[in-house]
Amino acid sequence: MPLHLLLASASPARLTTLRAAGVEPAVLVSGVDEPAVLDAARAAGPLSAADAVLVLAQAKARDVVGRVRGGGADPAPDLVLGCDSMLELDGEVLGKPASPGEARDRWRAMRGRTGVLHTGHWLVDLRDDGRPESGETSSTSVTFADVTDAEIDAYVATGEPLHVAGAFTIDGLGGAFVERVDGDHHGVVGLSLPTLRRLLLARGVAWTDLWAEPTETTVTTETR
Repeated sequence: MPLHLLLASASPARLTTLRAAGVEPAVLVSGVDEPAVLDAARAAGPLSAADAVLVLAQAKARDVVGRVRGGGADPAPDLVLGCDSMLELDGEVLGKPASPGEARDRWRAMRGRTGVLHTGHWLVDLRDDGRPESGETSSTSVTFADVTDAEIDAYVATGEPLHVAGAFTIDGLGGAFVERVDGDHHGVVGLSLPTLRRLLLARGVAWTDLWAEPTETTVTTETR
């Protein structure tokens, strides 16, 4: 039987990424107050973008773990994964835009330039009562196309930029507006599979232990 992973995220892209990689997680969305978590972390000292996403990923995973232990998931998971993403541009950290106007301004600032998309991952092993938690941040450089004002207006009108960190996707309508990705493209989607694999290995879990049990399918191979 595969190990049972619970994804502490509402992101359809993260869920799709896992499913495409053979993992069928359950989903339980955290109720974390993200600004409050970041304010508390910054009270202890400066917080880089790479650290901020890890702090939020940790908070989301721990929030869901608390709910699971209170009977909030059936069946009980073996592992809980929290994630968070932010775009860093010129030292400024950019999450989801709050309005269409902010999304338009964001794109006018990003076009033709390169930013870094940080995605934090925090894994909690509910089978381990010792040191069950670990995390890692995936950072990938993203170069944006020199899009026109008309393209920006059309893209913002779709609503997609309002729901994603950095106001862009590479696996959706925004994909044509990304010229180059240097690093793990899965991290830009919102969940780095190589990063998750490393976190699993640190817990003694092979990546293949998460693969869902195969169903009977007929595969036809055609040679041209």
